[in-house]
Amino acid sequence: MSLLDIRVPAVLLRIDRNPFHHGTLGAVRSLGRAGVEVHVVADSAGSPVRRSRYVRRLHPPPAPDASPAEIVGVLRRVAARIARPAVLIPMDDASAVAAGRFRADLVPAYLLPQQPGTLPERVADKAELAGVCAAAGIPHPTTLVPDGTEEAAAAVRRLGLPVIAKWSRPWLLPAGSGLRSTVVVRSAREAVELYLHSEEAGSRLLLQEFLPPGRDRDWFFHGYADRTGQVRAGGPGRKQQAWPRGAGLTAVGRWTPNPQVQALAERLTGELGFRGIFDLDFRRCGDTGRYHLLDFNPRPGAQFRLFADSAGLDVVRALHLDLTHRPLPDGVPLAGREFVVENYAPLSVLRPAPRGRELAWSAPDDRGPGVAMWALWGRHVAGRLLDRLRDGTADRAPHPRTPVVRQAGEPLVPAARDEEHPGVAGVPAAPGVSSLSGRPDRSDDEKASSC
Repeated sequence: MSLLDIRVPAVLLRIDRNPFHHGTLGAVRSLGRAGVEVHVVADSAGSPVRRSRYVRRLHPPPAPDASPAEIVGVLRRVAARIARPAVLIPMDDASAVAAGRFRADLVPAYLLPQQPGTLPERVADKAELAGVCAAAGIPHPTTLVPDGTEEAAAAVRRLGLPVIAKWSRPWLLPAGSGLRSTVVVRSAREAVELYLHSEEAGSRLLLQEFLPPGRDRDWFFHGYADRTGQVRAGGPGRKQQAWPRGAGLTAVGRWTPNPQVQALAERLTGELGFRGIFDLDFRRCGDTGRYHLLDFNPRPGAQFRLFADSAGLDVVRALHLDLTHRPLPDGVPLAGREFVVENYAPLSVLRPAPRGRELAWSAPDDRGPGVAMWALWGRHVAGRLLDRLRDGTADRAPHPRTPVVRQAGEPLVPAARDEEHPGVAGVPAAPGVSSLSGRPDRSDDEKASSC
């Protein structure tokens, strides 16, 4: 008998067009294996997710540039088809922001955590997050929000080079703009040039202190804050391998106890009154040893299935249990468990995993998505390589390392190298400067270390 109330379906909402979003598949499998009817509102027609045996129905998603009101309209149509209350699970920041802002319009058709409607938007906004951390006493890289080109140049001089530049609301970046959510700035001129794109970007530019990557410095915490505010399920994890190296998504993660990271996560969510699923990214400063919060994602992180405990509880199941007023089982953390994204870290699958391992795509009880992923990935990489050959970039001299950039909704694949500061591999240079490789600028669909 399932611990979950299988009479209550789940609706996964994702606006991001990336067909290789493995977090969506993780949520489909987690709930489907427990007997819950799973509906997916996403652009999954060409995605391996649609091959999962646990998907009950695919629904057309909102347009990539849809307003929150338009997103709510799509959800209402889906609710009418399902014809009974469902647990809604936003899978990207834009979805979480819309669900929070229009919570009153979505209930009772959807079950959602009870919290201030603007809170998801507040923590997802990277400029607002700096203020949130300051108020809560949570370490955060020094962040400046310039109000003019002169202030942008002055901020660079104050912070020292290199500087990390971010758009505060990356989900608003227009597709095809060539603007990236996060870039490395290496001169005051680059910061000024970025600031001039503020109107096009749709949100504020912020300039942030650069914390160098290094061994055992990148950590994350996934959790679920229940109706009482207690953090349940999830736990702290360490990035064993990132793609791109030093600044990318988690290709290999390990469940690793870390009382300092856990205490920071619980203190922050408690002071904010946050309710629901969250994904935090931290980087440890090599000089001070302090853990700085880099990102607060008010939705499941792509590798949330790493934290499935001895009772089978993860953050997605915790949400469903709590919103249907069912008790959450007391499982034992499985420290040392690994999560591997095969297409980014294929060789890691061959190494022993004595404490257990879960793969992002391949599963013995659900083989379709894994097979479809490798076929789609092969075609995608081959197509990108052919495009590069046609552009003549194959004739360029090779470089020792290759960063990775992506467009909104596009998977990470190797791209021509930008000139970059040592130790900043994987974070592209600011657009419109002489260090660019000559390939079209590509914008990240999320911050470099947010998965």
